Amino acid sequence: MGEIITLSVGKPKTFMWKGKNESSGIGKEKISVAELTKDGFVGDGVASLEYHGGPERAVCVYSFEHYKQWEKEFGVKLSPPALGENLCVTGMLEEDVYIGDVYSLGNAVVQVTQGRVPCSKISKFNDIDLFLKRIVETNYTGYFFKVLQEGTVHNEGKLELLERTQEKVSILYANQIFLHDKKNREGLKDLLQVNELAHVWRENVEKLLAKTV
Repeated sequence: MGEIITLSVGKPKTFMWKGKNESSGIGKEKISVAELTKDGFVGDGVASLEYHGGPERAVCVYSFEHYKQWEKEFGVKLSPPALGENLCVTGMLEEDVYIGDVYSLGNAVVQVTQGRVPCSKISKFNDIDLFLKRIVETNYTGYFFKVLQEGTVHNEGKLELLERTQEKVSILYANQIFLHDKKNREGLKDLLQVNELAHVWRENVEKLLAKTV
C-alpha cells in the first residue's frame, strides 16, 4: 500500500531559465481533492506531448523517498511537486512497482503503464543542471498510470494494490533496459511480454529489438 504525500495539478505555464522563456506543465500546485478522468486530473495539463499526456500517461507519480537523496546530493531544499508529479507517494519505489499493477486510488482504479522518460524541464525548472542526468543514471524517474475507472482523489488518500499481472518487469528493470541497456535482446523481449506496457514504449522497444538482429 502506498500513501499520498501531495496531490498536484496545473496547466502549462511559462517560466524563465537562463534568460529564456520555457513553457511547461511542471509547475503544479498542491490541492486537497481532484476529479480523475481517463485523460487525467481535471485542471491538469501538459506542454510536451512527447513525454507526457494521453490516456496511458494520465497520472504522473514520483516517490517522496527520492527527495532526500536529491536534497543531499545537490545541497538544496526540494518540496513536492518539484518534479511535476501529480502524485508524490511513499511506499511505491520503482523497484517495488511493476508494469501492469492495478491500484485503487480514492474510488478510482489505475494501472501502471510505463516509466517516466524525464526531460530537461526538470533541470530547468529547479535550476539544477545535473538533475536530469542523475535521474536517468539512477533510474529514479517515476512512472505513469492509466485510468481504468474514473473517480475522486483526495490528498490524504492511499493506493492499495488490487492486482499484479506479472512479477518480472518492475519500473526499475524496465528503465534499466529502456534507458541504459538498449542492446539487451532478452531484456527487450521481457518488456514486450508485458501486455500492459504503454504503446509508445512497445513501439520503441520493438524498434530497438529490430536493431539488435
